[in-house]
Amino acid sequence: MTDSYSLEELQRETTFGGAGEDTNDREIRIIDLSNFDHRREAITEQLWLAATEIGFFQLSHHGIPSEEIDAAFIESERFFDLSETIKAQYPRPKGVNAGWESRSQIRPSTGTKDQKESYQITQYHMDNLWPNEEELPSFKANTLRFEKQCWEVGMKVLSCFADKLGFDRDFFSKAHDPKQTDYQSTLRLLHYFPTKGVTEQGNIWRAGAHTDFDCLTLLFQHEGHGGLQVCPGAESDSQRWTNIPPLPNVITCNIGDMLMRWSDDILISNLHRVRQPRVNEYCGSRHSIAFFCQANKKQIIQGPEKRYQPISAADFLSQRIQANFVDKETGKPSA
Repeated sequence: MTDSYSLEELQRETTFGGAGEDTNDREIRIIDLSNFDHRREAITEQLWLAATEIGFFQLSHHGIPSEEIDAAFIESERFFDLSETIKAQYPRPKGVNAGWESRSQIRPSTGTKDQKESYQITQYHMDNLWPNEEELPSFKANTLRFEKQCWEVGMKVLSCFADKLGFDRDFFSKAHDPKQTDYQSTLRLLHYFPTKGVTEQGNIWRAGAHTDFDCLTLLFQHEGHGGLQVCPGAESDSQRWTNIPPLPNVITCNIGDMLMRWSDDILISNLHRVRQPRVNEYCGSRHSIAFFCQANKKQIIQGPEKRYQPISAADFLSQRIQANFVDKETGKPSA
């Protein structure tokens, strides 16, 4: 396990490998986005409060129809149902959030491999990484349609944060412009492997404790497929973890490290994880879909107060990826 990292965010992760304590006495707010244009000011205040206190919140009436979410899960399951031989034709290139990986992500917090496989879709890094039409008919078109819907919701939320931070309202939509070839937002399909359940967590996690690399994460979960937990920074010493319910047609959102830096640490990127299911819980495959709003590569991340040195979004993301994935040749973390 790597002992030292150049980014403060990674140093923090190394202290969070233990099981800690579960608690359900913390509210994860559900924010209603309906009638957004007319309710924008009230919605902005609700988002701001959630983002500055816990860094996690859930969105209802967000504009993505339930049928589209269900269809996206079908596409995800179609991909993971492919044989290992076919999936292995589309491996994640080193240092890039694209393509397929399986049990290759090692969190600095645990030093052990996450018990999952994933397929990353980052539009301008997908050369030779799409399954062909014979293997998965219409997969590319269907997933890119869903990616666009996620982007629209993400930019709506980020525009509210732009208002509060004193940026132009379209600041973040320009910083995440999908028409530019340095666009690097990612749709990630996730499959956590089935298990027999555990009586004690131990050191093997479906996803070890981590913060996200991006500005904003949108997560879609299946009802009944739990395990996601968050630990707000104010309680980091006690490591008290709150379960985040997998509600139908609700998007779970969290602030990522890019936006925390851009806000001079006003908006909180908090540690979260996916624990192993217990023996009395659902222990089958767990599917989720995440969309990561990651600023275009050329964007310089630095807040108005200049708390951190400027860094390009490309360099920031590269350092995070290198520290989180196994080097194929050595079998160890890349950084």
